[in-house]
Amino acid sequence: MQLCVVHLVRNSLRYASKKDWGKITFQLREIYTAPSIGAAETSFDVFASEWEDLYPAMIKSWRDTWEDFEPFLQFPIELRKIVYTTNAIESLNSRFRKAAVRRGHFPTDQAALKVLYLVAIERRKNRTNPTGRINNWKHILNALTIHYGDRIEAATNQK
Repeated sequence: MQLCVVHLVRNSLRYASKKDWGKITFQLREIYTAPSIGAAETSFDVFASEWEDLYPAMIKSWRDTWEDFEPFLQFPIELRKIVYTTNAIESLNSRFRKAAVRRGHFPTDQAALKVLYLVAIERRKNRTNPTGRINNWKHILNALTIHYGDRIEAATNQK
């Protein structure tokens, strides 16, 4: 399970006064960019001690989701930049659902997979990045290969 850090931060701000948002987001950034789980826990303890009296529901929401947040902290720092938000995944899932609902019934599993494949490779003109290119992709690919090389090698050998 992967929590969306962006949604976690937005949820935190829901409980806080706008005048405190700047300081809160700065401290939250220290938590989710911490180099290790231990460092994140230390940053969270400082954060909680400062804000718990004023915004107890905000701190409770972090404590309640901490176990689901920890897997994010286990990613290498270089890879956290591409997984800190689940918006791209949610968008793709939404596009998959729309395509499946529009077509209603598929005669075979292969037909359904073909539609999903076509949806996945479609370039969307209304997006700021219609080419699908990712900044610093070579740096990200190097980090992925170092940490998950067996999976990347298997995926490239399937083509």
